[in-house]
Amino acid sequence: MKVRTATAMGLLPCEACGLVCRAPPPGAPALCCPRCEAPLHRRKPDSYRRSWAFLLASMLLYIPANALPIMQTSTLVYDENNTILGGVRVLWVGGSWDLAIIVFVASICVPLLKMVALTVLLLSARRHSKWRQVERARLYRLVEFVGQWSMLDVFVVALLVALVNFQSVAEVRAGPGLIAFGAVVVLTMLASMSFDPRLIWDEPERQDSP
Repeated sequence: MKVRTATAMGLLPCEACGLVCRAPPPGAPALCCPRCEAPLHRRKPDSYRRSWAFLLASMLLYIPANALPIMQTSTLVYDENNTILGGVRVLWVGGSWDLAIIVFVASICVPLLKMVALTVLLLSARRHSKWRQVERARLYRLVEFVGQWSMLDVFVVALLVALVNFQSVAEVRAGPGLIAFGAVVVLTMLASMSFDPRLIWDEPERQDSP
């Protein structure tokens, strides 16, 4: 199915306020949005390279995020360090299987699947693939929607630190894995924000170097 894009019709949408403007003729200076004065671009500048940079950085940090302890618990009897998977196991053994499943999905599956989805989107956009363009556009919207729930594990640790230390039962500290995990979440969000979904629909001969 031939898709008629805004570029083909000589239009430029403003990324800040959404106003659709007429594109300048070739060789003319770049325009700004007449409503919000934001610079107008046919595609996000360096979208492909910036997305790959954030994505590769998140992949590298995903290993220490799961290998290093995310929570350190100290009591009068014992000291314990828990990784994300260790915390899931503690919740499961303790009978909180529903919370264990939520933390596992939000903290392990969601970041991993988000990285896989962004890799598919970037590779297919670079090859100008016409394979399931509508589905890939929906995949991008899904990645944007579920990305906010990746911080659930950070919120759980912060809540436990506040509650346990307040009750003086034990001392709970955030481990180094929490910093790496938070960085993974932020980097994947930046990668998805940097990716321009309009690249999915671009024709090879009409696409600028991203």
